[in-house]
Amino acid sequence: MKTLTIREAREGLSHPERMFAGDDEVLVVRHGEPVARILPAAPKPSLRTLRSFLADQPMQTVTSEVLLVEERQDRT
Repeated sequence: MKTLTIREAREGLSHPERMFAGDDEVLVVRHGEPVARILPAAPKPSLRTLRSFLADQPMQTVTSEVLLVEERQDRT
C-alpha cells in the first residue's frame, strides 16, 4: 500500500495514471492520520453475446398453441 501526504496527492492528481500505476491501494494522510483511501476501479464485467445467451436458454418443447388450448380448458 502506497502512502501519500495531502500535498503529494494534490500535486500528483494532474497525472493520476503515473501516481497510481501499479498500486492496489493508496492511503492519503494528514499529519500522519489517514484521511482518504483510494482504491482501483473495478473492471467492467464482460457482457455475453446474444448468441451465447440464447444458446443457454432451454428450448420450448410444447408449442404455444397447445399451451393456450390447455390454459383455456383449465379455465372451464
